Amino acid sequence: MAGMTGLGTQTITSAGNAFKLATPDRYISLGDFIDTVNKPDNRTQLIKTFGNQGITGFLQLVGAVKTAGTADEVQWWEEQRLHPTANFTATGTVAAAKTLTIPFTTSSSGSTFVLRVNDVVLWNGSERAIVAAITSSTVTLSNLADANLAAATSGVAYSLPIVGNLYGQGTDQPTQFLESNVVRRTNPYMIMKEIFKVTGSQATNIGWVDVGGGDYRWFIKGEADTRQRFVDKREMMMLLGQKNVNASPSSGYGSGTISGSEGYFSAIEDRGLVTNGYIDSLVDLDIIITALDRNGAGPEYAVYVDRLQDLSFDDLVAKGVATASLTAGVATQFGAFNNSPNMAIELGFKSFGRGGYTFHKHDWKLLNEPTLLGTSVTGTAATAAGFAGAMIPMATVVDPRTGNREFPLEINYKSTNGVSREMQHWLTGSFMGASNSTRDELQFNYLSEIALVTRAANRHVLIKRA
Repeated sequence: MAGMTGLGTQTITSAGNAFKLATPDRYISLGDFIDTVNKPDNRTQLIKTFGNQGITGFLQLVGAVKTAGTADEVQWWEEQRLHPTANFTATGTVAAAKTLTIPFTTSSSGSTFVLRVNDVVLWNGSERAIVAAITSSTVTLSNLADANLAAATSGVAYSLPIVGNLYGQGTDQPTQFLESNVVRRTNPYMIMKEIFKVTGSQATNIGWVDVGGGDYRWFIKGEADTRQRFVDKREMMMLLGQKNVNASPSSGYGSGTISGSEGYFSAIEDRGLVTNGYIDSLVDLDIIITALDRNGAGPEYAVYVDRLQDLSFDDLVAKGVATASLTAGVATQFGAFNNSPNMAIELGFKSFGRGGYTFHKHDWKLLNEPTLLGTSVTGTAATAAGFAGAMIPMATVVDPRTGNREFPLEINYKSTNGVSREMQHWLTGSFMGASNSTRDELQFNYLSEIALVTRAANRHVLIKRA
């Protein structure tokens, strides 16, 4: 139908009307009259389709403490082995004999090479030999038994435990001694940033969805999600961060060098225990327990794993590993939970014991999240390499310089004189209390400067899928 005129320059056509004129030829019923302006039957509740998507909380649950820092990096000290081994690589093959003069090379300088004349060492794992002579390029071993020592093979790296020494009557004291050693470790702080923006118009719009507490302003939801993503990424960087050792890194945004910071996984990969593949048999678990013994591990571990490793542990328990319960005769530890198995259960841990160790198992949501670290797991098997979990000692470690007992994991953040950079949050804009900009918008700013300390990484276990 042609458009109607008579209202100035405005043209009204029935096809585009949000209403119908109440004329006899058009009026049918009241329902027809108001149909297009009915309020939708709207449900205001926001459905969490994927559940609670936050992945933080791991570091707090395993006892990581928070400490303020005042420099560009944090440093700590770690004790070395009380009984060092003599490590060298044979540069020539020597046939089996009662006395072996082995040409060798070592990365250690003469001042730190721990082998001395008259030391008694284990050769080939069980043969007791005395060090008869040492030069800059050879070491001579003489068997204490009347038999040949096993041959030395060129190119093989040897590690000789030093079990003692022997001296004759009336001889002088040794001319060299071993100095106790500690290793200084450092980790730079990393700076993380994020923003969220909303215009004045959008900040005053009312939507259909209740975003919480009866508030229908959608930007509230956007800002809350931005904050949660930032907190999640901050924890993931403490887990997955790496020091930047690239010789020619990209400059990134802004100026200055981005040093990077060592995360938890990097620390274990560098100086801890790493399994390549799921722990799905008692043999696999016993190999790890043996390695923990060799590193002086404590009796309790928090085990955070993905779903497939979680199920594998359940299978191990079904095959005979002792489950933690109040049943007499089950050797379990609950020191991390004030010796209360009920507290462990309340926090979501399931416990089992093996070889004098108690493992408190917990599902790790981060490793199951398909948009994050769970991307390589489908069906019942891992389709690509990735991280399946970690075993974290739930005991303090001793600082060799101070004697203080410290937690294995420590979250450090820059802070001084009341200014904390653990989680800085400020507003830039022209409304909602902000008056530092002339633009009709509000910017939410987030910044965190943090570093994770992983002490005694040799006691931690990283489980990889492949």
